[in-house]
Order: sequence, then structure tokens, then C-alpha cells
Amino acid sequence: MSEMKDAKDKYDAIPIPEELGERVQAAIESSGKRRKILQWKRRKRVLRGLATSAAAVAVVFTVLLNTNTAFAREMSSIPVVGAVARVLTFRTYEAEEENVGISVEIPSVEMISADTNGLADSINQEIYQLCEEYAKEAVERAMEYRTAFLETGGTEEEWAAHDIQINVWYEVKAQTPNYLSFVVRGSENWTSAYREARYYTIDLQQEKLLSLNDVLGENDIEAANESIRKQMEVMSKEDGITFWTPEEGGFTGITEETPFYINENENLVIVFEKYQIAPGSAGDIEFEIER
Repeated sequence: MSEMKDAKDKYDAIPIPEELGERVQAAIESSGKRRKILQWKRRKRVLRGLATSAAAVAVVFTVLLNTNTAFAREMSSIPVVGAVARVLTFRTYEAEEENVGISVEIPSVEMISADTNGLADSINQEIYQLCEEYAKEAVERAMEYRTAFLETGGTEEEWAAHDIQINVWYEVKAQTPNYLSFVVRGSENWTSAYREARYYTIDLQQEKLLSLNDVLGENDIEAANESIRKQMEVMSKEDGITFWTPEEGGFTGITEETPFYINENENLVIVFEKYQIAPGSAGDIEFEIER
């Protein structure tokens, strides 16, 4: 227990990194009358000696997770896939700035195998940059909106009533002996124009990040397109979804850039985001392709 307490004391003394951006870091660090920090002391997940590059962030976090048992035990949300890989919530915080709520939950991938050619570090670097940049830019957008709102006659009370919320989080889509599939999301409740969703699927047997071509192969793309068209017909009849025609900018076929994930049945799921192939009321639309 004393070892755990010593590790926790050292952990609580870890400073905040510079990489979060001025606005987000100000929201975290400041305790002035216009900013308050929510649940910070219990939930900060930052490392001492963090270098300025996102690559260093990923590397140092991976080292600490692998070597510091007390730190790893303190982490939340640690689903494990056999003895091959796991996703950890290594950073989470909530803050409020100028009546704008900020909630960030950043995942980290840990590959148990020692020889993965830097796969986990590369993915973690990208995820960290994605979450950092989205949170920073979302706060800037909200502050610009607030300025315009107040300059055009709005009051502080009316602004507060908007209840602006910025969220960055992740969802694990599948954890099987063969695949680890998850999505990192960012959203702002006052606008849908800046939603972000980045999907990651790792082949745990080959220890590689998969592309859509890796999953389907060139010969299966048209078969997947035909499956999607048939599912669209069913959704139109059963769910009342009005899909846009190709001429209207609707579905014309999947490409290498089409988002996807692998589900618990180890089937491919193709994702079309809100407004992409149908009106926004349909939300995100998914098509499962049996393999």
C-alpha cells in the first residue's frame, strides 16, 4: 500500500503539458472567477518530463503504462483483448470556460507484443494530435461564437442558457481474438458542421492497422456496394429513410477513404456520417457486410 501511495503522490505532482493549446490549457489551469475546473485532481493523466512533440507524448505514455504498475492500476476503462492489445483511457478531464463546457477522454492503444514496429506509438501519436487539435479548435469556435453573440445584443444570461458543450471521447467497437476496432469522436452541441469521427481497426494476428482494401480486397468492393444498395432499399421501406440519389450527392460506392470498423461478429461495418447520403434526421447510417 505504501508503494501505491508513493506512486500516487508522484503521479499527482505531474505538471500539465504545453501541448493542449493555450485555450484548453487555460481552461484547465486557471481557477479564476471566470473559469472553474471540474474533477481535475482525481482525473489528470499527464506525465512529468513530457516533450513538446506529440510523438514523445505517445512514447512516454506507453513506457509508463508498461513499467509503472501503480500508474496503470490508476487508469480507468481498461478492456483487455486476450494478451495481445488493450485500449486505456490515459487522459480525461472536464472544464468550463465562459459557460462553455469541455469534456475530453483520450484513449491509448497498448500492444502487449514487444515487436510491433512502433504501431501503437504511431496510432497514439495520431490520436493525441486529433484530440488535442479538435478540443483547441472547438474552444476557439465557441469563443468566436460567444463574441459575436454578445456583440449583436445577446446577454451573458442568454449565452449561458445556450449550454454549449464540447466533447471528445472514444468508443470500442470490437474486441475479439483477431481484431481491436474503435472510434475517436469529437462533437459540439451547438453545431454539426465540425463533428469528427476517426475509426481504427487493428489486425491483432498480423499486428497492423487495416485499411478498407485490406479488409475487402479489390474484388470484393463491388459486392460490398451491392450489399449496401440492397440494405438501403430495406431501410427505405422499413425505416422510412429517404436516401439521396447519386445525382443529389448520395451513395455512389465505397472508396478507400470510407470509414469502417469490424464488429463483434468480425463482420465489416461501413459508416456514412450524418448528411452524407441522407438527410440529417437519419443520423449516422451503418451497413454490415458479412464476410
